[in-house]
Amino acid sequence: MAKYMFKTSYTQSGLKGLLAEGGTGREAALRQTIEGAGGTLEGFYYAFGECDLYLIADLPDEAAATALSLNIAAAGALTVSVTVLLTPETVDEAVGKSVPYRLPGA
Repeated sequence: MAKYMFKTSYTQSGLKGLLAEGGTGREAALRQTIEGAGGTLEGFYYAFGECDLYLIADLPDEAAATALSLNIAAAGALTVSVTVLLTPETVDEAVGKSVPYRLPGA
């Protein structure tokens, strides 16, 4: 499984739901959503700043991550962006690969 970070912000309707259910209620609902897509919720954090809520999830593949993002955003309570998270081992593997690249104008 791969790790994904979902950066989300509440819409007006989403804030109404948060006020009605509370933070732990929304965590339980989103945990159920992620588990329904075959994943596990690793982290759930509210924040001040650019985003209101950060989720870290282990998901089976990109299709599951895309399905979650699309369905959560389509419901209208949250805006969503997704970042694929890489392990240090994945970076080591990438560093070991040679890629042909030419600088612009070279």
